[in-house]
Amino acid sequence: MNIGRCGIIDLPKIEDARGNLTFIEGGRHVPFDIKRVYYLYDVPGGAERGGHAHKELEQLIVAMAGSFDVVLNDGKETKRFHLNRSYYGLYVCPMIWRELDNFSSGSVCMVLASNLYDENDYFRNYQQYLEALRAG
Repeated sequence: MNIGRCGIIDLPKIEDARGNLTFIEGGRHVPFDIKRVYYLYDVPGGAERGGHAHKELEQLIVAMAGSFDVVLNDGKETKRFHLNRSYYGLYVCPMIWRELDNFSSGSVCMVLASNLYDENDYFRNYQQYLEALRAG
């Protein structure tokens, strides 16, 4: 896969004096049907999350509160994205190594996923991930 397929998606933002609203519809705002939602919170300062790639899973990563960085790597190129707005989502396609770091205090990271949890979909070892890319 090519890291160029990943990137920021602008989500709808309805502004109102009583508070703003953003919504996400699978197949419309994200290029997949949403089958799972999970979120990370209370991440200690200096901690890193992620450190894996998925064989088939697609994801949209959103900073619901606070901020954090997502580092994507396709075996050739690395890109860092700073997420700090709840109306932006980072689309991550399959076969991209991802790491999350630089969490601000009180940050909440929400992830929308294209499939249910499946441990067999993971590469948790970077060298094995690179070997799978080379095998194509």
